[in-house]
Amino acid sequence: MLAVALYAIVLVGIGYFASKRMHDIKDYFAGGKKLGFLAVAFSARATGESAWLLLGLTGMGFALGVQAFWVVVGELVGVGGAWLFMSRRFKRLTDQYDSITIPDYLESRFRDTGHWLRLIAAGALLIFVPIYAGSQVFASGGAFHSFLDWNHYWGAAFGFGIVLIYITRGGFTAVVWSDIFQGSLMVLGLVVLPIVGFLEIGGVTNIVESLRSIDPDLLSLHGPGPAAEITKVVVPNSGAWNTSAIFAIVGLVAIGIGFWGSPQVFVRFISMKSEKSILPGTATAIIWTLLADSGAVLIGIIGRAMFNNDILPADNETVLSVMSEALLPAFFVGMFIAMVLSAIMSTIDSLLVLASSAAVRDYWQKTKHPEMSDEQLMSTSRKLTLLLAVIAFGVGMSLLLIDKDKQIFWVVIFGWSGIAATFCPTMILSLYWSKLTARGAKCAMVAGFMGVPIFSFAIGPLLKAMDMHDIAGYLAALDVLLPSFIIGFTVAVVVSLMDKDGQAKLVGVKDDLHFAKTGQHK
Repeated sequence: MLAVALYAIVLVGIGYFASKRMHDIKDYFAGGKKLGFLAVAFSARATGESAWLLLGLTGMGFALGVQAFWVVVGELVGVGGAWLFMSRRFKRLTDQYDSITIPDYLESRFRDTGHWLRLIAAGALLIFVPIYAGSQVFASGGAFHSFLDWNHYWGAAFGFGIVLIYITRGGFTAVVWSDIFQGSLMVLGLVVLPIVGFLEIGGVTNIVESLRSIDPDLLSLHGPGPAAEITKVVVPNSGAWNTSAIFAIVGLVAIGIGFWGSPQVFVRFISMKSEKSILPGTATAIIWTLLADSGAVLIGIIGRAMFNNDILPADNETVLSVMSEALLPAFFVGMFIAMVLSAIMSTIDSLLVLASSAAVRDYWQKTKHPEMSDEQLMSTSRKLTLLLAVIAFGVGMSLLLIDKDKQIFWVVIFGWSGIAATFCPTMILSLYWSKLTARGAKCAMVAGFMGVPIFSFAIGPLLKAMDMHDIAGYLAALDVLLPSFIIGFTVAVVVSLMDKDGQAKLVGVKDDLHFAKTGQHK
């Protein structure tokens, strides 16, 4: 409890000092566009991971064994691709357009004057952000229950209360400063605990022998047969190299697609002081991802080898708490509670500021009240941030009431997939294809947005009703992000090619993209 209290005090202090740096709306939503590479890289990584990393991915390592490393591959491809192939172009264009939010950028890039593109983007964020943030509330309740045996609901309320204290005062700057602190805690814990477990169990040989005695397929990249039951996914003929294994692996790798344009990640690129921060930021982000994600999987694998008889398959996401409590002194167990809260809060705070910016700047100011001063905007933003937080808290509590034992991994992935499928096809094409029109972008965002709930709740039951259980199993293993992304991408291309009027409005876009690529105008 002392460790958790110290952690909370640091975050409240960050919120207080960050509030002293707030002078205008650019400061509140984009850190004044003056952040260095370390701040941007740590903030982007801490924001992109959430409870999914500390609880979900460690649980996947426990459930799937070596197969969970495919998630690490997807993360590295996603993070590396975003930094190497998108961040520089995006930074140049957002500086040229003087954008401070993602809808700002989209409206300028597509020469959209009707505000519908901005409204669709803002609307998607206002729907999926409370769901995504609510999944983090759900996870915080599970974390406190797992570590301290608290009631799920009190744990969720306590964790979320800390977020509200610092985020409503310090805005984006408080978010980034807290992300540096929280991201450092996360990667430290995820590196140290596997080492402690490795030494405790007695080396690689003992780990391998233990896993082989439990299920030899835990040591295989295709994954174990019983994994379908553990991960709540019905996969036909699992436990061997076959079509279902390939679908499952592709689904795990495809999680990384969300880094190719999700607003909560890309707003960090807007906040960079200059593009000189990109190269060191890329190295920092990739190293952080490799250490943290691999460490999370190793915790699950080593925990399975050590505590297989003490953790039920359905409780695989408790492996972090069981392992830390068994191997570390009480104060350091408290630090691991703080690390889980770090993963949760570093995502919640970013999402709430993102949604607040979408509503206040992208809807209220840009379409209704362009005369609003920065002071009025910041005051309105703080109030709306609080309102959105309450909504997210309600979503999280509802998830707990429905099924407090539901797998955190898949709850979080649903919200992540919704935001990614809505924005990523449009963001990628906007940086590389000059013929993408505003209408193409709007249709792509709607199609990607709708694809997630349709694939989640409609396609599977429909296929089962048609007695096509194998296909339903394959799609369940693939999950919803990749199919929704493909649909959004296809719609963007087809609609844009048919939209001759829209292409006629793209005056100067080829020059913009040439500048994004080379740093020079034609």
